[in-house]
Amino acid sequence: MNTPHVITEEQLERENIEIARRYKEMLKNTYVTLSDDDKKLIRKAFDLAVEAHKDQRRKTGEPYIYHPIAVAKIVADEIGLGATSIASALMHDVVEDTDYTIEDLEKLFGPKIAKIIDGLTKISVLNRQDISIQSENYKKLLLTLSEDVRVILIKIADRLHNMRTLDSMREDKQLKIASETVFIYAPLAHRMGLYNIKSELEDLSLKYTKPDAFFNIEHKLTETKIEREAYINNFCEIISEKLKAEGLEFEIKGRSKSINSIYKKIVNQGIPFEEVFDLFAIRVIYRSDKKNEKFLAWKIYSMITDLFIPNPKRMRDWISQPKTTGYESLHVTVMGPQARWVEVQIRSERMDEVAEMGIAAHYKYKENVSDDDTKVDEWIHQVREMLEQEDTKDAIEFMDNFKFNLYSKEIYVFTPKGDLHSLPKGASSLDFAYSIHSNVGDHCLGAKVNGKLFPLSHKLQSGDQVEIITSTQQKPKLEWLEYVVTSKARSKIKASLNSDKRKIADEGKEIILRKLRHLKVDFNENTVNQMQQYFKLSSSQDIFYNVAMGIINNNDLRKFAERNSGFTGLINRFRKSTFSTAKKEEVNVVDKSKLDSLVFGNDEERLDYELASCCNPIPGDKVFGFITVSKGIKVHKVDCPNSVSLQANYAYRIIKAKWIDSSQREFKALIEMEGLDRAGMVSDITLVISKNNSLNIHSINLSEDAGIFDGKITVSVKNKSELEKVMLDLKNIDGVQSVKRTYKN
Repeated sequence: MNTPHVITEEQLERENIEIARRYKEMLKNTYVTLSDDDKKLIRKAFDLAVEAHKDQRRKTGEPYIYHPIAVAKIVADEIGLGATSIASALMHDVVEDTDYTIEDLEKLFGPKIAKIIDGLTKISVLNRQDISIQSENYKKLLLTLSEDVRVILIKIADRLHNMRTLDSMREDKQLKIASETVFIYAPLAHRMGLYNIKSELEDLSLKYTKPDAFFNIEHKLTETKIEREAYINNFCEIISEKLKAEGLEFEIKGRSKSINSIYKKIVNQGIPFEEVFDLFAIRVIYRSDKKNEKFLAWKIYSMITDLFIPNPKRMRDWISQPKTTGYESLHVTVMGPQARWVEVQIRSERMDEVAEMGIAAHYKYKENVSDDDTKVDEWIHQVREMLEQEDTKDAIEFMDNFKFNLYSKEIYVFTPKGDLHSLPKGASSLDFAYSIHSNVGDHCLGAKVNGKLFPLSHKLQSGDQVEIITSTQQKPKLEWLEYVVTSKARSKIKASLNSDKRKIADEGKEIILRKLRHLKVDFNENTVNQMQQYFKLSSSQDIFYNVAMGIINNNDLRKFAERNSGFTGLINRFRKSTFSTAKKEEVNVVDKSKLDSLVFGNDEERLDYELASCCNPIPGDKVFGFITVSKGIKVHKVDCPNSVSLQANYAYRIIKAKWIDSSQREFKALIEMEGLDRAGMVSDITLVISKNNSLNIHSINLSEDAGIFDGKITVSVKNKSELEKVMLDLKNIDGVQSVKRTYKN
């Protein structure tokens, strides 16, 4: 935030009027009905926040208080929390950015609000630290979040408003924050049942991590908006007439899929925007008492499938068995007019309220009540259990496991007594054993699934009845880690395996301290993380263990020390220079055909580098440099599949990279083609390629199956414009359906 230079009395008066207007707007549509005491609490928090932030401004130049008000409005309207959370949201930056302390707030507002703000303050401090591995921060962040579910929800609201106002940040900050958002906050919103917010976070993240793709889809959606709205209105009218004839009370809402979901479909299925057919989704929200909710849902389903043919593979019943977030709905995809797929979601008004507000609906009217028996609190308990396991020291692996458990689809299995357990899709008998109790998992021999004996690795299906067989002689084995997908099972297995290993590792730590001191290398977190990368080990404990066992010897440590000094120097050099200024680069029209060499940092230095094999950048592509531990600088495309992970986890090792016109250099590119086979197709393709004298052809591989051909052509080009020209020529060949550059070998 910035402090103002000169603010006139007139400007201050206008801003005060605007602050008052925004405050009233915030309270106007609160999800929870507020009592007089609630309103007094919120006003007290607002007055303190206004006073505390009075001399502070955002990057946009606006008064800083606009931000807390906006966060509180999201908390009140879009998430649906009550007075305690709204007051906490208004004051969420007070301790971090002003002279107020947690003790001050506890005296003024009590321990509950003070604890929530303390949790939010810890997260902000963690996010601003520049330590060696960003994912390690996330473990600490999640541990803080799990102290009170409202800390998670307010932090999600804070991040949503930051993403909505990200335009005011400089480009490198935008990329880091957007990557971090899609890496952790969107999955958290998903797990909290906040699907609208999750979709918006993903869309906004895509806007900054892959702007070309985002604006391309946005433009095409705008172009087709009138046609899509007419289609949805027509579809809804057909259903509406049928439901009215049955005397049902209902509302139908139509919408398009989110930009991010369309983008994922384009990438995953390898199809253009025009071939994404299921762009449409409608929601039928019916009025019902609790007793008849299920009956009416299936009645409406039957009526809709009488009108339109359903897709049997796209049926989802979350009414008979709700999601762990409490989400209830009946989903069916039907073939609508003009042979277009339309997803229809059927739910009652109560179900829709839970779907819109997620877990916040559980807090309606009961912010002062303990919700220890809710499914959400069970999940929060599991999070704490995961985080507090000592063996979760490999932060990247931890985050991958954690995200899997946030996003995974669910299956439902039964115990022999008929109790229902929810597990992620792909869970094994061993996962089920650990979900019952750690001791059951540790001593698990096998499982009877539907009466038949199966090994520990057997993947369970929804509806299975599972009986776990145990033995006191059984102990966890290393290969068990290959059988499980749940974080609880993995952490418990690792904890058991590491009990003996930990003692040896403690001895190894003492040894390594002495040896690094002799090599004049500081022993700190940064060094340990670099050693993990250098020796390709998953945790610091593995390093200490390998040193104690002699697997890593004196000579290995000496080589590390020599490389380490160069690596650290390179990082420090660019941390000071790269992105240190926020000045905008001048927009010049550049002839991409002359771009053929890379420079790095603000000073545009020439350094040794390698092109990353995961995305194979060529001149003209937007790129960045990533400082690796042992292989120098690797250059990635900005839209590389690994870009988000690198930005979120290692932002401090990202350096600016830029193509310039320097010397002649060729780059390999792989072109994939597909189309209808015909006589002369092969000769037409080879003729196009032979006409491009600038190309150096490495291989051509064409195959045909049932009248459809596909081909892979590997060429060397000097820059992106040359590649784009030959791809355009190939696409113009009669019968060719698609031509694209790919990164798969």
